[in-house]
Amino acid sequence: MQQQGSLVEYGARRVVITLTAIICALLEIVDSTIVNVALNEMKGNLGATMAEVGWVITAYAIGNVIIVPMTSWLSQQFGRRNYFAASIMIFTLCSFLCGNAAGIWELVLFRFLQGLGGGALLVTSQTIITESYPPEKRGMAQAIYGLGVIIGPTLGPPLGGYIVDNYSWPYIFYINIPIGIIATLLTLQYVRSPRYAQKSEAKDVDWWGIALLAISVGSLQFLLERGQEEDWFNSGLIIITTLVAVFGFFFFIWRELTFRNPIVELRVLKNGNLRVGTILSFIMGFGLYGSTFIVPLYTQATLGWTAQQSGMLMMPAALATAFMMPLIGQMLQRGVKQQLLIALGMLLFFAYSFWGYKIISPDTGKEAFFWMLIVRGVGMGMLFIPVTTLSLSSLKGQQIGQGAAFTGMMRQLGGSFGIAAITTYLSRQTMQHRSNLVGHLDANDPDVQRRLAGMQQLFMSKGSTADVALQKAQRMLDFSVMKQATVLSYMDAFLLLGVMFLICIPFVLLVRSKKAEGKLDLSEAMH
Repeated sequence: MQQQGSLVEYGARRVVITLTAIICALLEIVDSTIVNVALNEMKGNLGATMAEVGWVITAYAIGNVIIVPMTSWLSQQFGRRNYFAASIMIFTLCSFLCGNAAGIWELVLFRFLQGLGGGALLVTSQTIITESYPPEKRGMAQAIYGLGVIIGPTLGPPLGGYIVDNYSWPYIFYINIPIGIIATLLTLQYVRSPRYAQKSEAKDVDWWGIALLAISVGSLQFLLERGQEEDWFNSGLIIITTLVAVFGFFFFIWRELTFRNPIVELRVLKNGNLRVGTILSFIMGFGLYGSTFIVPLYTQATLGWTAQQSGMLMMPAALATAFMMPLIGQMLQRGVKQQLLIALGMLLFFAYSFWGYKIISPDTGKEAFFWMLIVRGVGMGMLFIPVTTLSLSSLKGQQIGQGAAFTGMMRQLGGSFGIAAITTYLSRQTMQHRSNLVGHLDANDPDVQRRLAGMQQLFMSKGSTADVALQKAQRMLDFSVMKQATVLSYMDAFLLLGVMFLICIPFVLLVRSKKAEGKLDLSEAMH
C-alpha cells in the first residue's frame, strides 16, 4: 500500500481534483432531493399513484445506502480512479435512462441503479479530497467538501422547481449528463490511485458479506421509507422487513468480524474519534435532511406555494452555509476545539427549530422565514466540518476511506430516520390535533351555528340549494379544522427537532481532549 503522503497534490492539479470531487458529490446529493418537487408531475405523466411514485425516492436511497459501506473495498479491487470513474459513468447513464423511462417501475429500477453509482461518488470524493491535502490543511479540505454536502440538499428543490415549472420532469435527470461526462474525463486524467495490497481472488471475496449487507441495509431503508404508508407494525410486510433487517445486521457483523478478508472493516471503529463522529454524523443527517424535508413540505402543502417558490426560500440558508464553511476551516486550523464548534452549531440549530415553532401559522409570510433559515444555514456550517475532521483526524491511509464510508452511511441513514420519523410524527399529531379540535366544535354552540349559516348563505348566493350549500359549508369547516391541525403538528415537529439537538450539547462538551497531543481522544467519552 502506498504511503499516505504520496497522494498529496499541489497547485493547479489539486484545484482540478478538488473541483472534480465536489462536482461529483454535488451531483449525487442534488439528485437525492431534486426529485421531491417533481413527484406530482411524474404521477400525472406515468399514471402512477402517490405510493408508487414515492418509490422513485426510496429506490435511490436504498441503492445509496447499500453501496456506501462497500466503497473502500471496491476501490481496492479496481483501483480508486477506475472505480470512481465507473461510478460516474453508471450514474450518468442511469440519469439518461431515468429521463427516458416509459413506466413508473422502469423509472424505479433505473433510480436504484443510479443510487448504486451515486453512493460511491459521495464517499470516494471525500477520501480523494482528504488525501490530496497535507494533514495540517485537512480542516480546509473538509470545508471545501462540506460545501457540496450541505448545499446539495438545499439546491435540489429550487433547481427541480425551476426545471419542472419551465420544462418537464425528465430534464431533472438530463442535466446530469454533460456534467457527468466532464467529471469522468477529469477523473481519468487527474485522479491517482493509491497502490493497494494484493487484490482479492474470487474465492477470497466476501460474497456472504455483500449479500447480508445489501439485504439488511436495503430492508432497513425500505422500513424507514415505507413504514408510515404501510401503517408500521400493523402490516405483515413491515414486520417481515424488520426481522430481516435485525437478523441481517446480526449475521453481517458476525461475518465481518470472523472472515479473513471482510468487505467492511468494522475494526476501524475501535478508533474513539471515529465512533463519536459516526454518532454525530447520524444526528446531523437527521437534522439536515429532516429540516430540508419539513420546510418545503409545509410551504407547499399548507401555504400553497409552488415548487420553485418553496425551493428558492431555502437558498439564503445555503449561501449562509457556503459563507461559513471556509471560516470554520480557518478556525480549526488555528486550533479552535471541534467540540465547541459542534456544540455551538447544535445550539444554533435548536434556535432555528424553536423559531420555526414560534412563527408558523396557516398564513405565515415569506419574509418571516428569512432569518430563521439563515440561522439554520450558519448552524449547519458549524456542524459539518468539525464533525468530519473529528471523525477522520487520527486515521491513516486506507482507514480514511473506511472511516469516510462509515460517516457517509450514518449521515444517509440519519437522514432516512429523520424523514421517516417526521412523516410518521406529522400524520399521528395531525390526527390527534384534529380529534382535539373537533371535540371543541359543538353543533349547538351559537358561534359554530352562525359560522355554518354564514357559509351556507354564501354558497346559496352562488346558486346552490339549501341542503347542498349546508354540505359545502360543513366540508369547508372540516377543511379549516384540518388545516389548523396540520399547522399544530408542524409546530410540534419543529420543537421536537430542536429539543433533540439541545439534548446532545452536554454530551458533545463532555468529550475530552488531551492537550499534550493536541488531538481529541474520545474513547473515554464512549464509556
